[in-house]
Amino acid sequence: MTLNWLQIVRLGLVQMCLGAIVVLTTSTLNRLMVVELALPAVLPGMLVALHYGIQISRPSWGFLSDTGGRRTRFIVGGMAVLALGGFAAASGVLVMADHFWPGLFLSVLAYTLIGLGVGASGTSLLALLATATAPERRGAAATITWLMMIAGIAVTAGTVGMFLDPYSPRLLMEIVATVTIGAVILTSLAVWGIERRVIVRREPDEMPFRDGLKEVWGERKARNFTLFVFLSMSAYFMQELILEPYSGLVFGFTPGQSTSLSGAQNGGVFLGMIVVGIGSTGLRIGSLRAWVVAGCFGSAAALLGVAALGIYAPHLPLIPAVVTMGVFNGMFAVAAIGAMMALAGEGREAREGTRMGLWGAAQAIAAGFGGLLGAASADTLRTVMSDAPAFGVVFLAEAILFCLSAWMAIRIMDGKRPTTENAGLVPGE
Repeated sequence: MTLNWLQIVRLGLVQMCLGAIVVLTTSTLNRLMVVELALPAVLPGMLVALHYGIQISRPSWGFLSDTGGRRTRFIVGGMAVLALGGFAAASGVLVMADHFWPGLFLSVLAYTLIGLGVGASGTSLLALLATATAPERRGAAATITWLMMIAGIAVTAGTVGMFLDPYSPRLLMEIVATVTIGAVILTSLAVWGIERRVIVRREPDEMPFRDGLKEVWGERKARNFTLFVFLSMSAYFMQELILEPYSGLVFGFTPGQSTSLSGAQNGGVFLGMIVVGIGSTGLRIGSLRAWVVAGCFGSAAALLGVAALGIYAPHLPLIPAVVTMGVFNGMFAVAAIGAMMALAGEGREAREGTRMGLWGAAQAIAAGFGGLLGAASADTLRTVMSDAPAFGVVFLAEAILFCLSAWMAIRIMDGKRPTTENAGLVPGE
C-alpha cells in the first residue's frame, strides 16, 4: 500500500502544526523584542538563526529514516520538543523585560529546542511522504502539505493578532500554551497508525551517514538544486525578521496589527500556491521554470513597492503590497517544491530522506543567514539614516537576490513540463 489522499491530508496537518508554532517565534516574539523591549533587531535575528543553524542536522534525520528509523516516533517526539521550545521562547521574552541575561539564556535554550524539534519532526515527515507516496501523487502531496503549513501559519498569525490586543504578558502565555499543546495533540492524532498501514520500501543499508551524504552530494542534479534552494531561500527569508518591526516603526502598527500583517502575507503565499496548482496541474499552463521565474521577478517588484511605500507614501496602506509579495513568494515556492519532491526519488534508491534532509538543511541555513543578514543590515543602516530608507535598502538587496535566483532557475531548470520522472532540471546539469 501507498498513502491515500486522506492519509496525505492527515500528514499535512503535521506541517500545519509546525508552521503554527514557528510563526509565533518569527513574528510575534520578534516584534515584542524589537518594539516593546526596544532591543536591536539583530538579537531576535541571531536567535532565529540559531534555530535554523541547529537544523543542519536534517540530513542525519533523513538518513535515519532511510535506514529504517521509526518515523512516527520522530514526528511526534520532534513536535513535542518544538512545542516545549515555543513555550520557553515566549517565557524568555517576558523574563528578558526585567532580567536581560537570564531571559537571554532561556531564549537560547528555547530556540535550540525549536531547531531540534523542527529538524526531527519535519524531515521525518517529508521522508515518509517521499517514500510512501505513489510517484504520480508526489507533486500533489507536496502541494497539499505545503499549503496546509502556510494555512497554519496564516491562520495562527491572524488569530493570535486578533486575540493579542490589548497586549499583556499573561495573555501572551495563554495563547502560546494553547497553540503548542494543541499542536502536539493534533500531530499525535494525525499520524496515528499511518506508518503501520503503508509499505515503505527501505533497503537494509549499513553505509555510514557521511558516506551516504557524500553519495547524494555527488549527484549533479541534487547538488545544483541545493545551491538554488540556498540562494532563493536567502532572498525569501531576508524580510522575515524586519517586516513587522518595519510596520511598527514606519507605519505605526500595534503588536496585534503587526501579527495580522504576517498572517495577511502568508495568506498571499497560500493564494499564490493555489494559483500555481490550478494553472500548472489543472489548466496545464507553463512549466516549473516559468512559474519559478515569474514568482522570483514578481517578488522583487513587490519588495520595491513595499520599500517605496515607507519612503514616499507611509500614509498609504501597507497590507496590499505585502499580500502581493506573498502571492509571488508562493508562486515560486510551490514550483520549487514540486521539483524537490520529484527529484527526491531520482538517483540511488532509498536516499529520499537524505536528499530531502540535504535540501532542508540548505533551506534552514539560508533562512538563518538571510534573516540574520536582513536584521543586522537594518540595525546598521538605522544608525546612519532614518527608519524608512534603512529598511528600504534591505528590501532592495532582497529584490536583487530574487532576480539572481530567477537567473539561476533559467540556467538549471528545464523549460519543458515536468513529470514525476523528470524533476524539471536540465539533463546533465
